[in-house]
Amino acid sequence: MPLATELRERFNIPPDPDAAVIALAGNPNTGKSTIFNALTGLKQHTGNWPGKTVLQAQGTFHSGGKRYILVDLPGTYSLLANSAEEMVARNFLCFARPDATVVVTDATCLERNLNLVLQVMEITGRVIVCVNFIDEARRKNIFIDVDCLTRELGVPVVITAARSGLGLKELKAGIDAVVRGQIVPTPRRMVYDPDIEDAVAQVEQQIPGEIKELINARWLALRIIDHDRNTFDNIRQYFEVPEWGVLRERYKYCPT
Repeated sequence: MPLATELRERFNIPPDPDAAVIALAGNPNTGKSTIFNALTGLKQHTGNWPGKTVLQAQGTFHSGGKRYILVDLPGTYSLLANSAEEMVARNFLCFARPDATVVVTDATCLERNLNLVLQVMEITGRVIVCVNFIDEARRKNIFIDVDCLTRELGVPVVITAARSGLGLKELKAGIDAVVRGQIVPTPRRMVYDPDIEDAVAQVEQQIPGEIKELINARWLALRIIDHDRNTFDNIRQYFEVPEWGVLRERYKYCPT
């Protein structure tokens, strides 16, 4: 069984070589559940994430003649894994490796939501940003420059008003285009202070090639520098990596 399929099964994703897996992420109260329900309709089911009491919801929809499995991640403000919800969302993005990730934001407080967008883009480049509640934003005379936001983030941006169905067709089309490779996002990379960037480059060079094939090496280097031991516990949980002992020794001496 291919590794990607095996990992997805561990997250309760049924094997289906003809279906693409889409993650739906976002802060609480951004209308994410409304978008999930609108896209999947009655073709959904719920349960718990493996080993967690956190609710898992997934459903299916079709677009462009292709079947999509949509996984609704827990609403979270961050992916730094300080709570069960954050850990579930981060682990799914890292280890289930969805074919695309939609990050739902609130047009009335977009700046606050962009923190999660940037964190997701550090893990995966296949991102679509959904700016929801555009109808409320317009009522408050808030203007969202979609073209500018797309250029700044380097990923597709779609505006929606999920309760009325506005923009859902465009959202499906954006997902389809990213999955098929018709749109290739080039997500903006966060650039840190020079001393941090130097440390990231040094650590990234030491990460074994087998791990680099599985996880975004830059993101992993940042977690190493941050002394995020939880991440490495998860790597050991999901991957059998022969060089793990070597990496763990290096991890002890990473710069802070």
